[in-house]
Amino acid sequence: MRVQASTVFAADRERVWAMAIRWEDQPRWMQDAVWVRVLSAQREGMGARIRVKNRVLHVPLFAEELEVVAWQPPERMEMKHMSFVRGVGTWAFEPERDGTRFTWTEDLSLPIPLLGELALLVYRPFLRRLMRRGLRSLQRLVDAT
Repeated sequence: MRVQASTVFAADRERVWAMAIRWEDQPRWMQDAVWVRVLSAQREGMGARIRVKNRVLHVPLFAEELEVVAWQPPERMEMKHMSFVRGVGTWAFEPERDGTRFTWTEDLSLPIPLLGELALLVYRPFLRRLMRRGLRSLQRLVDAT
């Protein structure tokens, strides 16, 4: 299942990128994140690993590990979901005339044949709404700095 959200920020890519990758601050703008912890010795770049406690439908439900599998600051980052939820999340930062377009894409699957895909399809509109709200919240944080 693929879900995507995009917003234009009135800031340059470097500034938006810097705010987005402040791992422990992500719960300030990602409504489904309860907390984020860095697991690896390195905080940035290929191989950096984080653990995130997630909410599903407002209930703190599970923690997952993610690993950076693509790192091209300030243009693109991909994180591999390595727990019950599988897939890749991609953040792309593209210059716009008046700032930066941040596009967030999640390609997700669950390891339960058929039922997993059905569950994700039902959850998809909620996830898209969370992603859109998250980008708007990040936009407010970027604007405030």
